[in-house]
Amino acid sequence: MKEVKQVETGASENFDYLRYIAETTDQKAILRELMTAYGDDVWNYAFSICRKTDLADDITQDVFLKVYRRLTSFRGESSVKTWLLTITRNTALDYKRSAFWRRVTLMDIISPHGSHRSAENEAMENMTVSRIWNQVLKLPPKYREVLILFAHHQLSMKEIADVLGISVGTVKSRLHHARINIVKAKERGNDETD
Repeated sequence: MKEVKQVETGASENFDYLRYIAETTDQKAILRELMTAYGDDVWNYAFSICRKTDLADDITQDVFLKVYRRLTSFRGESSVKTWLLTITRNTALDYKRSAFWRRVTLMDIISPHGSHRSAENEAMENMTVSRIWNQVLKLPPKYREVLILFAHHQLSMKEIADVLGISVGTVKSRLHHARINIVKAKERGNDETD
C-alpha cells in the first residue's frame, strides 16, 4: 500500500493527492488513505453539527462513501479538507432533516493530554473547557459552525465561506457575533447564550 501523503498547500497539489489515491485500484486502500488523512476532521465536524457520537459515525461513513464515488468530481478549486468538510456539512444537514435526527446533549469532552498536572488543576481545566464547549454548542447553528470551522478546524475565512456557501463578509459577521455571544455568556457566569 502507498504511504499517506497529506497535501494542504495548494489546490493543484490537492488534486494531485486525489489523483495519487485514485491510481490505486483497491477500493479499500483508497478509503483507508482518505480516512487516515482526514477522518478525525470529518468526524469532529459531523459531531459538532449533530452532537451525537453514533450519528457522527454514520455521517462520517456516508461522507467517505460519497467521496469515493465522487473522487473524479474534485476540481481542485479548494483544498481536499475544504471539499471534505463541505460534503460533511451537507450530509449532516441531510441527516438533521431526516426522521432519524434527535436532539441530544454533548458527550463529555476528552481532556487535553498532558503530564504532571495535579488532579485539582486537571479538574478545573476540564470544567473550563467543558463550559466553553457548552457555550459554543448552545450558539445558534449559523454562529456555532463558523466558530468551530475557524477555531477547531483552522480554516481560513475564504475556506469557511466555500464550505458554507456564503460570502467572506458573512463569515466575518457570524464569527464576530459568535464571539460576542460567548463573551456575554461568560460575563453572566452561566452557560446560556443568546
